[in-house]
Amino acid sequence: MPEFDVVSLPETDHVAEGDTAPDFTRPLVTEEYWEDRTLGDVVDGPTLLLFHPMDGAFQATYLYNTIDERGWADDVDVLGLSISTPYAHKRLLADRGDGARIYADPGAGVIEEYGLAHDIDAMTGITETRPAVFLLDGDRTVAFAWVASEHPEFPDAEAIDDAIDALVD
Repeated sequence: MPEFDVVSLPETDHVAEGDTAPDFTRPLVTEEYWEDRTLGDVVDGPTLLLFHPMDGAFQATYLYNTIDERGWADDVDVLGLSISTPYAHKRLLADRGDGARIYADPGAGVIEEYGLAHDIDAMTGITETRPAVFLLDGDRTVAFAWVASEHPEFPDAEAIDDAIDALVD
């Protein structure tokens, strides 16, 4: 069993339920290619927007395995976002996250705009995202929001299932 410390993350003023998810343009990666796309152009119905630590971190692997196990991409559009490069996203999507696409935000500008940025211990100048889940309706209104308050922390998959069911039914 790996040993690690649970770290409380500071309070943050993040995007919340009822807010309109801020629009942005970044490379959107699929298994085959990537291209710059705005969130506003991509969201045309229920969309699960998942912020996760860099690809290769166990939290990202866990999250994309959960997407597959729960079949979320069968019910809503699933979009991830992290500081990892498009190349790293392609490798992640080759193994897991069926039906998902991932935005690349290496400069963490979107992460900062959503109020999710934090600096990684002992890595001066590297900004990472705290894990977060936003379920958006077709107008980008946040119907469900979960943001980690400690590291590591994982979203409640059943709560996400319930939120998806409430939005798509």
